[in-house]
Amino acid sequence: MVNEDIISILGKLPSLTSLDLSENQLEGPLSKRELGNLSKVEVLILRHNKLNGSLPIQDLKAFTNLRILDLSWNFFSDGIPQSIRALNYLEALSLSYNQLNGSLPISGLCRLKRLHELDLSHNSFDGTLPPCLANLTSLQLLDVSANLFSGNLPSNLIESLTSLKYIDLSHNHFQGSFSFSSIASHSKLEVFMLTGYNNNLNIATQTTGGINPLFQLTVLVLSDLGLNSIPKNNSITGQFLSPSYTMRNVVWLDLSVNQLHGKLPDDFGDKLLSLEYLNLSGNSFKKNLPSSLGKLRNLVKLDLAFNSFSGEVPKELLVGCTWLEHLRLSYNRFSGQIFTSEFNLSNLIQLELNNNKFMGRLSHVKLEILSILDVSNNDMSGPIPSWISSVNLILAMGNNYFNGQIPCEELLSAQFVDLSNNRLSGPLPSCFDFSKIDQIHLEGNNFSGLLQNFLPNSSNSLSVLNLRDNSLSGGIPWLISTCVNLRHLLLGKNQLSGWIPKTLCLLKNISIMDLSSNTFSGTVPSCFHNLTFGRVVLNYGETLAQDGFLISNDFTDQGCLYGVLLKKNLNIHIDIGAAGQAVTDIVTKNRASSYIGKRINLMSALDMSCNDLIGEIPEEYGMLSQILSLNLSHNRLTGPIPITFSKLAQIESMDLSYNNLSGEIPLELDSLNFLEVFNVSYNNLSGEIPTTKAQFLTFDKSSYEGNPFLCGLPLAKNCTTETNLRQVEAPFGETESKWYEVDPSAFLTCFLPAYLVFFLGVVTVLCINPYWLKLTLSFLGCRSFRLPRSF
Repeated sequence: MVNEDIISILGKLPSLTSLDLSENQLEGPLSKRELGNLSKVEVLILRHNKLNGSLPIQDLKAFTNLRILDLSWNFFSDGIPQSIRALNYLEALSLSYNQLNGSLPISGLCRLKRLHELDLSHNSFDGTLPPCLANLTSLQLLDVSANLFSGNLPSNLIESLTSLKYIDLSHNHFQGSFSFSSIASHSKLEVFMLTGYNNNLNIATQTTGGINPLFQLTVLVLSDLGLNSIPKNNSITGQFLSPSYTMRNVVWLDLSVNQLHGKLPDDFGDKLLSLEYLNLSGNSFKKNLPSSLGKLRNLVKLDLAFNSFSGEVPKELLVGCTWLEHLRLSYNRFSGQIFTSEFNLSNLIQLELNNNKFMGRLSHVKLEILSILDVSNNDMSGPIPSWISSVNLILAMGNNYFNGQIPCEELLSAQFVDLSNNRLSGPLPSCFDFSKIDQIHLEGNNFSGLLQNFLPNSSNSLSVLNLRDNSLSGGIPWLISTCVNLRHLLLGKNQLSGWIPKTLCLLKNISIMDLSSNTFSGTVPSCFHNLTFGRVVLNYGETLAQDGFLISNDFTDQGCLYGVLLKKNLNIHIDIGAAGQAVTDIVTKNRASSYIGKRINLMSALDMSCNDLIGEIPEEYGMLSQILSLNLSHNRLTGPIPITFSKLAQIESMDLSYNNLSGEIPLELDSLNFLEVFNVSYNNLSGEIPTTKAQFLTFDKSSYEGNPFLCGLPLAKNCTTETNLRQVEAPFGETESKWYEVDPSAFLTCFLPAYLVFFLGVVTVLCINPYWLKLTLSFLGCRSFRLPRSF
């Protein structure tokens, strides 16, 4: 219930005309008991509490003088009752951010003809917008965003509300088309926001006689719409042509995710001098950027990603737009150097240049307040500057030509660190702040030394550690077990050795573990069956994304809050794109598959291939019921294939090839309905191949070859023909003399020529038979030495 102390106080104030109890932790339903003594109240504000139940409209009927009612940011449910028509003096009504549903009450809401501001956003209202809302001719603010409204937008509704200054119809399920002609006569309109749903809403821009708008828009947002051109008042038909006059009031322009193409006009910056936010991402713009962009001195956020812009970034932009905080040029065809001595964007917080052809060095600039830096997939080179330690959110520099060592003058504290596939060398750095880092990607470099000098004493934040394809040596230290939330451990293609430690079995949340292509020895740890190796729900990169930004603390209209009666901040959300989404390659299904961002959450794998492991495969591995890929190939494993593998219900890829496994292939494996790749080639297996179900009928002979005693389809060997295995006995009377009793000189004289003939014969066969050459190279691939990246 509502706080009893407040009720007792309100009971003593019957003449109260204004009451604001926002942000007071009030909870429970609101009824006549709490409101009975407040019949003279004109302003009632209860926003940001924990009030629930139905709207107390019936109990507010006696509030005949009520002008402003704000019940936003609570937990009210059900719908708006028809009795709201009794509040016919209402000038402002906000019910936003509740749990209200159902359709709007036509005979109730449409009678509130004195309404200036109506905010129903962020609820679950459905049905169509009532055309009778056109009766609210005094309405200046209308916000029905983030609901479930559907159907067509009534053409006469928006057209009739000529007093509107602020319209937000975004994030609903509207269909059909919307014409700009319906707002052309709105001389007071400053903010118009319309976001479609699955491109079901189109913008009709072609009208007879054209459009001569009277409005002076300050903010225009049109996203996820069927927008092929901008209205002809701007003379834009597919290509972006500059307006015929300078639009000094436009501070926000978002034309992202459309089909605009061609070159950006040379005078673009001359006509939109007041822009603070410009988003043209997701179009087909091409050629060079105009130098006039450098005249946008007020620009704070610029997003040109996912286009086909080319050439160098004009120096006027890098020198003149000194207020820029967010610059996103990723996924274009920009080239040349961007970090020159003239670079003057010292206020940058977010810089995304990834997937271009930028060259040059980072050491020419110093960006000390950056939170996001993404220069991955370019042609940048040189040493890594020490100022990167100040980047605290996303540091992505992978797939370039950076060289040298990682500087350790200060702790690296970014939550996402990707320095993969460069030419970095030396020991792994000891300056990572493992109390903050979530992901580390250092694969594809030439780091050397021991892991124990790199790993932390403990870490609760680290979830991804990718050190593949380096020159690390030694064993896996016990410290790895202190990274209790580690989900991806990728150590493949190094020079690690020793036994695989059982301390890895303490990583209870692991989903992907790659220990392949090292020289690990000993037996396979049976305790791995205790690990998760299942699908997990993570937010790779998502938790790092910003929720949005406020265009100003309070959008102003001649010094007044917007709107005049209810405080209305203009929140427009932006997407930082693919920053912080590293690509992870996992060998599965006989090929290397790449996973990026959230897609990696769909994968679970254990890869211990290409090592020197011995012993039998633990039967306990059949308990890995959620694992998708298991690779134990290219080892020296013996014994049978465990029958318990039939319990790997989700497995898609199983590779046990190139071992010394024996016995029959368990018939129970035909129950693995999701198995796409099954490889047991080059073992000592025998018996009939399971073909009782369709899944095993899809595997060709390459899955089984190299097992001389296997029979049945798809092999040519028929199982009805018995294979008699005879033991070759020594001839009667053969001496039991040992080899060392043979004359050594005679032995060497015969052996060396024979060995030379044999070696040349093997080389000849490999050159003639490409199949055998391929097998040999495949084997050597697991044992090959590392070549320098520069080679």
